[in-house]
Amino acid sequence: MIKTLLLSPPSFDGFDGGAGSRYQAKREITSFWYPTWLAQPAAMIPGSKLVDAPPHGQTVEDILKIAADYELVIMHTSTPSLVNDAKCAQAIKDKNPGAKVGFVGAHVAVLPQQTLEEHSVIDFVCRNEFDYTCKELAQGKAWDEILGLSYRDKLDNIKHNEDRPLIHDWDAMPSVLPVYARDLDITKYFIGYLQHPYVSFYTGRGCPAKCTFCLWPQTIGGHLYRTKSPEAVGRDMEEAKAIFGDKVREYMFDDDTFTIDKHRAIAISEHMKRLNLTWSCNARANLDYDTLKTLRDNGLRLLLVGFESGNQDILNNIKKGVKLEVARQFMKNCHDLGITVHGTFIIGLPIETKQTVEETIRFACELSPHTIQVSIAAPYPGTELYEQAKTNGWFTNQALVAESGIQTSTLQYATLSSAEIEDAVERMYRQFYFRPKAIIPIVREMLTDRQMMVRRLREGVEFFSYLRERHQKAAEHAATHQVVVS
Repeated sequence: MIKTLLLSPPSFDGFDGGAGSRYQAKREITSFWYPTWLAQPAAMIPGSKLVDAPPHGQTVEDILKIAADYELVIMHTSTPSLVNDAKCAQAIKDKNPGAKVGFVGAHVAVLPQQTLEEHSVIDFVCRNEFDYTCKELAQGKAWDEILGLSYRDKLDNIKHNEDRPLIHDWDAMPSVLPVYARDLDITKYFIGYLQHPYVSFYTGRGCPAKCTFCLWPQTIGGHLYRTKSPEAVGRDMEEAKAIFGDKVREYMFDDDTFTIDKHRAIAISEHMKRLNLTWSCNARANLDYDTLKTLRDNGLRLLLVGFESGNQDILNNIKKGVKLEVARQFMKNCHDLGITVHGTFIIGLPIETKQTVEETIRFACELSPHTIQVSIAAPYPGTELYEQAKTNGWFTNQALVAESGIQTSTLQYATLSSAEIEDAVERMYRQFYFRPKAIIPIVREMLTDRQMMVRRLREGVEFFSYLRERHQKAAEHAATHQVVVS
């Protein structure tokens, strides 16, 4: 095996670029998802090492010391961080000229030719679902024989091999949890709505939903949900309990829509109950009462739900496939059953207006999930939203993120400017959280858990700092940004 380093490089301060990040950016509070995309090939390559620099506070200088010992460096990148990541790659090759450095991630999967043309330091990129592509690189297989690989040949010509088929035998995929225990410090990973320490990972990939804005199904995972069997997941969780013991307070199944197969979700939940493990997952806002109750009885604590908008026309336009009334009933069921919900919403979807923004704010307050995340619509290359924006001339000259790493709006409409979209994020946060119905449950949570008290106070400071920065960036709408995506 070629000595292989799988690297999530340093980027913007506090930048969360892991696979679990639906939007790669700096959050309103310190947040880091696990580097699942890199952990999976790391679990398949003997002797490899996984380095996740951002949550561990590692600098480029730290990475150079580590990378000096490796022959093959595979880096995860994203549209907002690509330029910074290429600079890190250059620094690695300057220090270790014999190393081969390649990139994986949604951006390079969609734009392999452009990426290699614009960044001569990159030797190869792995397209689509790249786990076995990385493994074959590490095995020293001839590059012209590796499916899913785009690369420079010895004459510096860019070559694209045939696509690699999607992985269907997920039971054959090794667990990433031993890699986490070996290479990562789980105490460095924070998500505001998950108990700490938490662990997140995938039990399968792909999502049948066709949401126009969603990154992973349209670029890497596809729309066919391919999964591990409940028995295989149960074995992974037995291993997790043996590895982490009581150190992990919560496990997050980060599959795009874990509950889309209700019978499988229930079967997995029975293993979680048997092992006495607390867990959470992603879900659509149309899960029925009986399924919710069964999952709750089997240890489910929290659901991460994408409500997106409070306007039905916008939901229809983005192919969300959920009705507002169904979402209302879903939230009532969750409240009745005592299931915590973290709701995610998006401002700036086609075609947002001042009125639809207010409808979304009112809808969020009406549903009253325990916590919310408000994102700006981000047209990533490879998504239907990106193509719509190009066709309709919705792009501004702004980046997906500012120099600070926080999201900016790359879209604008005749009905709503990018500055108004950005301003609406702050307004929605303030109107949602500055209500007794939102504040009281959080205070109650703090009073019953000392760790949560300390954590929420820290997050409160970070949250207000984020709002100030967001407000400042909105006022500096014309400032120069780092990566232009139009």
